[in-house]
Amino acid sequence: MYLEFIILAIVFIVFLYQLTKHNQVQRKLAFVLQLILNFHKFHDKVAQFLQETNGTFLLKPAWLGHTDMLFTSDPANVHYIMCAKFSDYVKGSEWRKRFDIFGDHSIFNTDFDEWKQNRKAARAFLCHQQCHQHVAKIIPNIIEQALIPVIEHVSEQDMAVDLQDLFKRYTFDFACLLTIGSNPNSLMIDPEHPFLKALDDAFEAAFVRFVLPEKLWKLRRWLGFGKERKLSEGWKIIDEFCAEHISIKREKLSRTSEDEDEDEEGLNLLSCFLTGWVIGSTDTPNVIRDDITNLLFGIADTTSTALSWFFWLLSKNTSAETKIRQEHRRNLPESDVKEWRQRHVDELDNLVYLHAALCETLRLYPLVSYEWRTPLGPDTLPSGHRVNQKTGIFISAYAMGRTASIWGEDCHELSRKDGSQTMEGLNMSHHTNSLYSVQVLLGFCEA
Repeated sequence: MYLEFIILAIVFIVFLYQLTKHNQVQRKLAFVLQLILNFHKFHDKVAQFLQETNGTFLLKPAWLGHTDMLFTSDPANVHYIMCAKFSDYVKGSEWRKRFDIFGDHSIFNTDFDEWKQNRKAARAFLCHQQCHQHVAKIIPNIIEQALIPVIEHVSEQDMAVDLQDLFKRYTFDFACLLTIGSNPNSLMIDPEHPFLKALDDAFEAAFVRFVLPEKLWKLRRWLGFGKERKLSEGWKIIDEFCAEHISIKREKLSRTSEDEDEDEEGLNLLSCFLTGWVIGSTDTPNVIRDDITNLLFGIADTTSTALSWFFWLLSKNTSAETKIRQEHRRNLPESDVKEWRQRHVDELDNLVYLHAALCETLRLYPLVSYEWRTPLGPDTLPSGHRVNQKTGIFISAYAMGRTASIWGEDCHELSRKDGSQTMEGLNMSHHTNSLYSVQVLLGFCEA
């Protein structure tokens, strides 16, 4: 641990030396100092600096082999990169090197035609009617058979609960049923599931890789310490988890017909891969492993985070909680919780205020705080900033949700004057919130 601090201090000194060679030294130096001293508030510090620089700033030059970094929350830049010039801005090799645990051919790590093919396959699965029917069935089952009993138990015992951990286990159980066709029952056991811990370590390591120069994090990986050591250990856990379930599923499919398996488990991604149904072909174990990992991360981690922020915001805004309760009583009939089935899921469309509150939560705490893009060649953004293939672009969705010029002066508040406007252009059924979340993450809203 002390060695890591020494190395980071050396890197910081070198970085400061590089910064003193360029314009706007004081402002950029202040930004770097704030990030280092308040690294636990990384998102807020970036949002603050973007607000002070009209939504875009560039850190130059490339230091210790690192790409130049341009941060932006300017809507004109975002539209230009993600829509108007989408094919000219890619994730690129820098992204793939840092998120190598997600595989070379997965939807998170591919561009161009390969990305389009992955997107088409994933969308065919997630948007299939049987998939939506399966989701509407398994979510109430998990809530009734696992989530509610756990909440009742901790309530009776007057125990403190890590809400994010609770939701992470809930969404992981749901994601596994949808992805591999089996329930790990992580809600009903005390230790955290090793796969969840491995994903957390992988994401943290990838984030650190964006902060550190490539040579330094590769040295850490070679020496096997810090986040890189945890990533290496987590990689093995993820590989073993996927290989085990692929083997189990192959054996099960060999002993039963496809129709019987669907009736028992419902539609799941692993069965689709191994039978060629929906996906269209049988892929190699490595490709299947990558897609399972991507979808489990896309559903479990993002949805649990959104739920945690939603309830945290409600705890800080009692008036919003009161309105949600009143809306619930007006629109949903009182009944025993075990009677909550399909008719209640359909009736959720009437909960307009709840819908708006969820949208507000995603505005303040988006599922993916940053998008990374690399231009294929020299270009000039609408903000006037010049970029090239050596520029890494961070699009801050977190900062965009806190930009007064977009949302108004009360943009940091949950209950805003224009709160109803967050409904505009958004049409989704509440029982498919998890699917909508992963579709946004996978890029279905892009060009």
